[in-house]
Amino acid sequence: MIKADLHIHTAYSMDCTMSLEQIIARCLEVGINCLAAADHNAIAGAIKLKEIAPFTIIVSEEILTLDGEIIGMFLTQEIPSKLPMEETIARIKAQGGLVCIPHPCDRLRLSVFRDQVFEHIMPEVDIIEVFNARSLSPGSSAKARQLAQKYGKLASAGSDAHTPSEIGNACVEMPEFSSKDEFLASLAKGKIFGSKSKPTVHFSSIWARFKKRLS
Repeated sequence: MIKADLHIHTAYSMDCTMSLEQIIARCLEVGINCLAAADHNAIAGAIKLKEIAPFTIIVSEEILTLDGEIIGMFLTQEIPSKLPMEETIARIKAQGGLVCIPHPCDRLRLSVFRDQVFEHIMPEVDIIEVFNARSLSPGSSAKARQLAQKYGKLASAGSDAHTPSEIGNACVEMPEFSSKDEFLASLAKGKIFGSKSKPTVHFSSIWARFKKRLS
């Protein structure tokens, strides 16, 4: 079995300064041996992390569409932001990727999909993130689980880490895998563990964004 944190960021995100070396060190410290590195509108960090990490890295991207955020998993090419939702999904699928909806019920995020959008996109969705350690909206995890059950989608979890101490705050304990199809089968057997990060972690993202704008 492996412990997979299926949503983290790296310094290649505009609101994160966490280096690849810090990520690896923290994972080895807390026993996380699989990551989905999903930077905002970028995959360069995930690709480099995959080259140097001594454990499995799923190259992913958290993509801002015109309707909300989608995570593309198992990507080989970066997908631009602010495209129509349908085009973003089509580009993920065209490169053999998986579509994951992050923090779907966190109403405190401006980038969350609205209810009327879900019915339209669900046929193309592979995974719903049912636990996000950074979500602040009360009851968001329970609502996300209900959403996954309603549409018969696989459930994932991620810390949404932007700092080393957050890594592993959410994870899926699941069988090992060596391909996208094996990942789906493994995720179906996974068990989700985690606890919410302190609300103050959001200040680190604000500060990182400010510092990068200055530079």
